[in-house]
Amino acid sequence: MKDKAQFVPTAGGNEISSFQTKWSAPSNIALVKYWGKKELQIPCNPSVSFTLDQCRTTTSVRFERLIDKQDRFSLAIQYDGKSTPSFKPKVKTLIERILPYAPYLNEYHLQIDTVNSFPHSSGIASSASAMAALAAAIMDLEKQIYPSLTAEDQIKKCSFLARLGSGSAARSVEGPLVLWGEHAVTPVSSDLFGVRWTKAADVFTTYRDTILLVDKGQKEVSSTVGHDLMHNHPFAETRFAQAKAHYQALLTILEKGDMDRFSDLVEREALSLHAMMLTSSPSYILMHPNTIQIIKQVRTFRKTSGLHLTFTLDAGANVHLLYPAHEAEKIDQFIASDLRKYCQDNELIYDRVGTGLKKV
Repeated sequence: MKDKAQFVPTAGGNEISSFQTKWSAPSNIALVKYWGKKELQIPCNPSVSFTLDQCRTTTSVRFERLIDKQDRFSLAIQYDGKSTPSFKPKVKTLIERILPYAPYLNEYHLQIDTVNSFPHSSGIASSASAMAALAAAIMDLEKQIYPSLTAEDQIKKCSFLARLGSGSAARSVEGPLVLWGEHAVTPVSSDLFGVRWTKAADVFTTYRDTILLVDKGQKEVSSTVGHDLMHNHPFAETRFAQAKAHYQALLTILEKGDMDRFSDLVEREALSLHAMMLTSSPSYILMHPNTIQIIKQVRTFRKTSGLHLTFTLDAGANVHLLYPAHEAEKIDQFIASDLRKYCQDNELIYDRVGTGLKKV
């Protein structure tokens, strides 16, 4: 594991009395899933993800230096312009975890205003985008305090800090493809932060992700609880070994531009994730009947059309449909005519592979 000491800032730096910044961070969709984690969001297996473009959290943070040096950092949080006390514990936990790597935060009050472009807690990795956006704002402050900080180090540390709030947030900083979790075949990979993967064939950078919102409500079982249920899971070690093998296989598939094998592996990964939920103790089901109907119709369409439409699932009922841009016209017609009816209120999100953080 790479040394965490690299993220501890040196003493000194500029004194910044007040600073405001605004960042937009995307969600991501894992192709090889991580499910199960160790202490402080260390993954039990490596993962590979597409960074999205339209599904974003936009967060504005105003940092005000505390007058009384005896005071410790404080928070005020709004979601979509409304005070949201329920978000405060998770953000407070994040700040407390990152204080060893951002001790200057002890000297500030943080006024945080955040909003999502997609339904919260419905299985579209809202924690990932939210924590990445907040980490980007904190790193922008750090850049003011330490102007010599390089862009590369700023990005790496942003991913590191975001991970401490939500593991998958490590993958929402850059794009279009990100690795997270150590694996021998990728010496650059790390359990501590995400790494952009640049060896994929061009076709994969054009992929669309149309998200079918089967259920826009909050999940019955949170991802945090789901990860915890992997402890003592009877199939946990087998699953971790499978994910590591799939990780290695997927990188070869991406490099060769093999869209057929991509579909096969990505769909097996999605179903393996949900198999862990079905066989945990207690067991639970996040897929809905309409999720199953969509999966069946996607497989039939792919077989009859020869087009490269692929489904994947996150920890929820919603279905992500992945396909290359040059096949989008016919696939979008199929989605509208045959699949949209399975969505709650006929609602879906047209998204695509993106590049990561944006300063607003």
